[in-house]
Amino acid sequence: MPTTHIPVLPDEVLQWLAPRPGAVLVDGTLGGGGHTRLLAEQVGDAGRVIALDRDPTVVQAARPLVDAYPRVSVVQANYADLGQVLAAAGVARADGILLDLGLSSDQLADPRRGFSFEQDGPLDLRFDPNRGEPAWALLERWNERTLADVIYQFGQERFSRRIARRIVQTRRQHPIRTSGQLADLVRRCVPRSRGHRIDPATRTFQALRIAVNGEIESLNRALAVLPDLLLPGGRLVIIAFHSLEDRPVKQAFRQDPRLENLTRKPIRPTAAEVLRNPRSRSAKLRAAQRRPKVSPLGEDLRPGVSARLETRAEP
Repeated sequence: MPTTHIPVLPDEVLQWLAPRPGAVLVDGTLGGGGHTRLLAEQVGDAGRVIALDRDPTVVQAARPLVDAYPRVSVVQANYADLGQVLAAAGVARADGILLDLGLSSDQLADPRRGFSFEQDGPLDLRFDPNRGEPAWALLERWNERTLADVIYQFGQERFSRRIARRIVQTRRQHPIRTSGQLADLVRRCVPRSRGHRIDPATRTFQALRIAVNGEIESLNRALAVLPDLLLPGGRLVIIAFHSLEDRPVKQAFRQDPRLENLTRKPIRPTAAEVLRNPRSRSAKLRAAQRRPKVSPLGEDLRPGVSARLETRAEP
């Protein structure tokens, strides 16, 4: 199927990732392939782009992209497992890594996946339908307190306890198996202020999707290992869409001694991009650069470089 996904912040991604011909780059969140295509065009025939996605449907749909750009390889994997993916590909470290967090428009538009509360379909919410439990199974298994905590923690929904109570009451009468059932339930629990454009079900669906896929755990795992998978001077660019994602990225870029933070404030889409692609309105891009390795004596260990640095020595 043709993709409907529009890559967010495309010019800014190229600016901050700074790809060059011959570089080895990683797109850890393939999605509709828009960013991967941009990177492939920049590295040329001498370069290489390794794209990952947890969704087997996304990987299968990327075949035309691979055919058009032979230097692109696509792997079904979690970006937190990039170390194993690079090792299998014979790559020690990359020149740049990009993560565009969240879900793609293609996933949102497929009613069979349950991501959208505007279409009725099976309440699955898994990026990889072959791993883990679908959301409807968790709604049946979790107790009221766990439901409330998940919806509040991952959705920042202040009516989480009311929603959890209604879920428990409803499932005693009949199972909640579709996205339409859950969306209607949540809308009856959350008051909607006049002029408020965000659907009341938005935060609950976000919370369940994050919990089902372990998205925050994957991000934290990735932030711990990705700097070591970059060459000295290599760039790490991450696009987040809500504070649960953006906060750990900001902290890692500012506090990790392996990284030099390049963006004091997050890069936001222009008004023209938001008009063209409304889903980009909440995007925040941050960039960091891998510091050169230094010896305990403060000597830069890159080949041919002997200048003494003020950089903190790494263990």
